[in-house]
Amino acid sequence: MGGVRTAATTTGLAVRRGTVSFWRFVRRGVDAEGARESGLSRLIDLHGVNGMGDALVAVGLAGTLFFSVPVGEARPRVALYLLITMAPFALLAPLIGPMLDRFQHGRRYALAATMLGRAFLALIMVGSLDNLGLYPAAFGVLVLSKAYSVARSSSVPRLLPPDVTLVAANSRLSLAGIICAGVAAPIGVGLGLIGPEWPLAAATIVFLVGMVLALRLPARVDSDQGETRLRVPFPLPGRRGLGARVTLGRPVIVAMRSSAALRALSGFLIMFLAFLLRTDEVGARGSAALGAVVAAAAVGSFSGTALGARARLRHPHALQLVLLAVAAAACVVAVILPGLAPAVGLAVAASFSNSLAKLALDSVVQHEVPEAVRSSAFARSETLLQLAWVVGGGIGLIPFGRPWGFVVPAAGLTAMVIWTAVSVGQLRTARRARVEVALDSPT
Repeated sequence: MGGVRTAATTTGLAVRRGTVSFWRFVRRGVDAEGARESGLSRLIDLHGVNGMGDALVAVGLAGTLFFSVPVGEARPRVALYLLITMAPFALLAPLIGPMLDRFQHGRRYALAATMLGRAFLALIMVGSLDNLGLYPAAFGVLVLSKAYSVARSSSVPRLLPPDVTLVAANSRLSLAGIICAGVAAPIGVGLGLIGPEWPLAAATIVFLVGMVLALRLPARVDSDQGETRLRVPFPLPGRRGLGARVTLGRPVIVAMRSSAALRALSGFLIMFLAFLLRTDEVGARGSAALGAVVAAAAVGSFSGTALGARARLRHPHALQLVLLAVAAAACVVAVILPGLAPAVGLAVAASFSNSLAKLALDSVVQHEVPEAVRSSAFARSETLLQLAWVVGGGIGLIPFGRPWGFVVPAAGLTAMVIWTAVSVGQLRTARRARVEVALDSPT
């Protein structure tokens, strides 16, 4: 008996020491290169908490809408969820960026408000799992989550250390979100075994912690010194436009278009594969198969973000073209080959390409958009990508069969590869022409 107690004590000490060592290693990475002094590490902490909260909400909703009923009943419930939540969001998403631009003096409070609002709505969902009150609350969580993403994107440039680029900073933020979501998801699954409301209750607590972290961000987050609001490309009711007349430029538009295509693929695959893997069409059924695809997507997203954090991304448009081709090829393979393995491979390729393409977009914005309007440009690009996910998810809900469900994204991505290749060629031609004019002009 004494030997068992000694072994247990030794194991406990080893686990504690390992946990402490791992935590110190993580903090060194978060605080590296002046991130602690600039306040970027606090934003990274906030984004990690945001990832945990979103993961817990996703697990809670999946258990309520999807896994708790037969597949025949799940599709109408998910369709109703998309109709009530994502359809209004598709209309509101283009306005989120311009609306948040009006809070340039209060970004901390805007971030804290998105956290507090989601905590309140998650608490409402705890008591509304069996009635229609779940859907408007879920819609509110979705809108506030996207509003957080836009506000966070516009906050990053204000907290950059001198030796850290925007791409590297966004990579750290993405890694924090992925890791924390990966930690929270199995915890949410375990809580879901107790009851479907438990993951949502845990999300309420997590979002309240996020509110405190948002309020503790440095005051420079609220500064708009040297900034000019980017003029929106569409009129708002009663207004003739916001801010200065500054255009994004063709390089940024091409990069946004490529990244949006890959983000739409991500939304499509989440919805399409979720239902496909509950049938016999891929030779595997149930939560285990879906778990394999989710794990593969997490690995791909982590790998793409980690690679982007270390790479210099000197040719972002060419990189995006390659990523589009890789994703299209993965879709073609999934059309040709049967079984679960092609779906898992497609999940890895799509999430890897999506993550790395987003960092390439950040690189283009950093180099092509003047610093005075860069924060606003990041807000616009984030809104577009979220809207692309909504569109892709809506298409993925259409009950395609196995081959056609992969043919559709393969055809769309192939067309995007051709379009992007032409656009990249035009950008290179225009760049060479500018260089020749500069060389020929008298000094």
